[in-house]
Amino acid sequence: MEVRDGMQRAYCYIVQIGNIGIQLLWRVLHLLVSLLYVVLGIAYVVESYVISSGLWKKYKAFNTGKVRYLAIVLESEEAHQTSRVIKLLLWLEAIGVKHICLYDAEGVMKKSREAILEKLSSVTLFEDAGEDDKLASQNCMTLEFASFSEGKEAVTKAANLLFRKYMTFNDLDRDQEERIFTEAQMAEALKAIGCNGPEPDLLLVYGPARCHLGFPAWRIRYTEIV
Repeated sequence: MEVRDGMQRAYCYIVQIGNIGIQLLWRVLHLLVSLLYVVLGIAYVVESYVISSGLWKKYKAFNTGKVRYLAIVLESEEAHQTSRVIKLLLWLEAIGVKHICLYDAEGVMKKSREAILEKLSSVTLFEDAGEDDKLASQNCMTLEFASFSEGKEAVTKAANLLFRKYMTFNDLDRDQEERIFTEAQMAEALKAIGCNGPEPDLLLVYGPARCHLGFPAWRIRYTEIV
């Protein structure tokens, strides 16, 4: 009996020591991960400061001519921060980016359009610019406001246009393969309804999710997303 009690006590001690060891290991790992994120955060802040101050030679000769059209995608929460959006636009204007599309799914920035335009000295709305001037080099900034509803509406209008143009009662008896619309036909329909905007060279996403958040997919076929 005494031997059994001794074995049980020893087993309890081992279990307690094991639990303490596991908890200690978990706390150490948590501390290491926290320190890693702190170090990465500090490195990010330092890198941002060095780049913005012009101390990093790699970014001194940044060629903005390669970015003819820039799209900025913001989550709705970020889009409500109008002052930060204006600050970003002023910075982009200062480094020479002239053609920008502001997008958020709910159209928050479209509602704040007047407040944004008031803070910019020289800006032209994309829809007001001439067809030949939309991506031409010019002194003023060209700004486009977009939202998810516009993309959804554009697809609906384009589909209706294609149906009216290609689908007749005589076509219903043909093979299914003959009634599959091509990418070129869809692009033609989008252009016909005025929704075939330029494809951005670069798309910047501000938000926890690294995705286009509903930005029109037909406009980002060859776009780099950051």
